Amino acid sequence: MVLDKNKIRNVAIIAHVDHGKTTLVDGLLKQSHTFRDNQAEMSQTLIMDSMDQEHERGITITAKQTCVYYDGYKINIIDTPGHADFSGEVERTLNMADGVLLIVDAQEGPMPQTKFVLKKALELNLKPVVIINKIDKPAARIDEVLSEVESLFLELATDESQLFYPVYYAVAREGRAGKTTELDDDLHVIFESIINDIPAPSVNADAESAQLLVAALAGDNYLGKYCIGKIFSGKLKKGQGITILSRATVDMAPLETRPSDPSPRADGARPRAAALRISPSKSYPTVAKRGKIDCLFTYKGLSKEEVPEAIAGDIVVITGVSEANIGDTIATGENPEALPTIKLEEPTLSIYVGPNTSPLKGREGDFTTSRQIAERLNKELETNIALKIEPDGLGYKVSGRGELHLSVLIETMRREGYELEVGRPEVVYREIGGEKCEPIEDLTIEVAPEFNGAVSQELGIRKAELKSQEITTANTTRFVYEISTAALIGLRNNLLTATKGTVVMSSIPSGYRPVEDRYRPERNGALISFENGVSTAYALDAAQARGVLFIPPGAPVYQGMIVGLSNKKNDLDINICREKQLTNMRTHASDGAIQLTPYTQLSLEQCLDFLLDDELLEVTPKSLRLRKRQLDPIKRKRESRS
Repeated sequence: MVLDKNKIRNVAIIAHVDHGKTTLVDGLLKQSHTFRDNQAEMSQTLIMDSMDQEHERGITITAKQTCVYYDGYKINIIDTPGHADFSGEVERTLNMADGVLLIVDAQEGPMPQTKFVLKKALELNLKPVVIINKIDKPAARIDEVLSEVESLFLELATDESQLFYPVYYAVAREGRAGKTTELDDDLHVIFESIINDIPAPSVNADAESAQLLVAALAGDNYLGKYCIGKIFSGKLKKGQGITILSRATVDMAPLETRPSDPSPRADGARPRAAALRISPSKSYPTVAKRGKIDCLFTYKGLSKEEVPEAIAGDIVVITGVSEANIGDTIATGENPEALPTIKLEEPTLSIYVGPNTSPLKGREGDFTTSRQIAERLNKELETNIALKIEPDGLGYKVSGRGELHLSVLIETMRREGYELEVGRPEVVYREIGGEKCEPIEDLTIEVAPEFNGAVSQELGIRKAELKSQEITTANTTRFVYEISTAALIGLRNNLLTATKGTVVMSSIPSGYRPVEDRYRPERNGALISFENGVSTAYALDAAQARGVLFIPPGAPVYQGMIVGLSNKKNDLDINICREKQLTNMRTHASDGAIQLTPYTQLSLEQCLDFLLDDELLEVTPKSLRLRKRQLDPIKRKRESRS
C-alpha cells in the first residue's frame, strides 16, 4: 500500500476503436509481474475485456480500472472504450486521471474518436503522452501520422504547454516499445514515461476532511454496491462516517450542523443513512445523506485488496454507501462540500422499449412485464449515465449516444432473460434559439478506390456534405462527410453490402443545425404473414419468388409478422403456413423435391436498421421477430389511408 501521493500515477488509456488500447494494457499487466507465472492470465489477450459482448464484438464497452506496481510506484490504469457510442464511459472516468496515453494507429492515424477523447482530455488539463502503435504494419506511414497528430494538437490545445508532449513508438501485440522506431524488447520506456511525464495527483493530501467523486459503480451479492472513485482531498478510513452529496447539491450552501453520529433509536440501533437538512437560505431539489464506509479497497492487478485507509490521489472502492450514484461526492467532516459534477454530452438517438405484445409473448422470456423492464432500466441508469429514460405509453423512451449504444443494452437485457419489443431508432431533436435543430456528425469512411462510386452514391442519397477526400495509402481512400444523425441510421449495413464488407467507418457528434429537409429511409415493402401457425417448406417455396425470406421452415409465425423483404415497393400479405394438399395424382412435376434458397438471418443491429415507423422488433432470449405495429391487415390498410 502506497502512503505517498507522489508515488501514485493515475493514467487513462484513450484512442479510437481498434488502435490497441486494451492490448497495451495486457502488456503492462504482464510485464509488471502482476500475475504469477502459472496463472492463466499470462497467456490471455484482451484481459480487461470481461463482458461476453466485448469478446464477441472485439471492442471495449465499459471503462475498467486496474493497478500495477513498477519501481516503487503505484500506477492506476483506466482502460476506456474506443467507440464513439460509449464516449460517456470516457467522460465519466477521465475525472480520475492525471494524464493520458493517447494511442494512434501507425496506418490509420488520428480518427474521429481520437479527436473526441483528446479534446476531453485537454479540456481537463490532463498531461498527454502519444504512442504511435502498430508500426509493424506493412502500410504504416509513421511520419505522416506524426504530422497529423501535431495538427490535431494545434487544433484542440487550450494552452501552449499542451503542444509539448513526448512521443513513443510501439507494437503492443508483441509487448515492445521505444523512443524511436528501433524498439526495445519490452515496455519499460512506457512505464518510465508514465512515472516521469505523467504528474502526481494534484490533490490536497493534508486536508482534514476527505472528498471522493464517484466515477463508476459495481457490485456483487455479498458486499452489495461498490462505489469507485478518486480521493481528491484528505484520507478515507474503514468504518468512517461520511456524507453523500448528490449531483444536485454541487452549489449547495453549508449544511446545518448536525451530530456526526446520530442518536440511537429506542431499539439501540443507529441509523445508517440519516437525511441532513439543507440550509433554508436557498431551495435545493435534493438532500445530503449520512452513511458509513463498511469496506475500503484499492486495486491490485485485476483484483481488489482491502486496506484500512487510503490517501488523496488514490483510486479506491468503497462499500456500505448504497445510496451513492455516479457524479455524487462522498465527503467527511462537519461541513462537507461537493466536487464539481461530471458533465456529459446529450444523447442523440432514442428508441422505444416496452413489454412484448405479440401473440407469442411470454413463451421464451423470464421477465416480460412492464414493471420488470422498468426495474432493469432503472438499474442500468446507475452505471450507464449516458442513457436517459422517460415513460412512453406502455413502455419507455430510452435515449443514448448511437445505435450501438442502444443495441448493446437491448442485447444485454435479452441475454438476461428479458422479453420486450423495440421500435425504430429516432433522432433526439433540440430547440436552440427557438428553432428546431437536429444532431449532425462527422463521418469518416475508408474504402478501396474501386468502391468510391458506391460510397458517393449512397451518401448523396442521404444528403451528406463531403468535407474532404484523400488517398491515405496506395489502396485506401478516406472520405470525411458531415451528415445528420437521422441519415446515419442504417448506413453501415448498406455500405458493407455495397463494398463487399471492406468499408471502415466511424463517426462522432459535431453539433446541431436547423432541420432543413428530414431524411426519410427508403426500403422495399415487407412480406407479411396473414395467418397464425408454423411456416412450411411448401409455402416458402412459393413465397421465395416474391422476395428475400427471413425465416426457415418450421418457424412459428403470426398474423402481421414480417417474414421477408419484398421485391416491390409495397407490402405484400402472404400465406406461408399453407400445406400441400394430398391427392392420388402423382407426377414428376408435382412431386419434385423442394429446394429453398437459404434464408437471411438478420442480426439485432440489422433488424433495428430494417424497421420503419409502423414496425416493431420483438426481442426474446431465443428469437428476433420483425412485425407490424398493427397486426390486422384490414385495420392496417385502413390506417394507411387515413
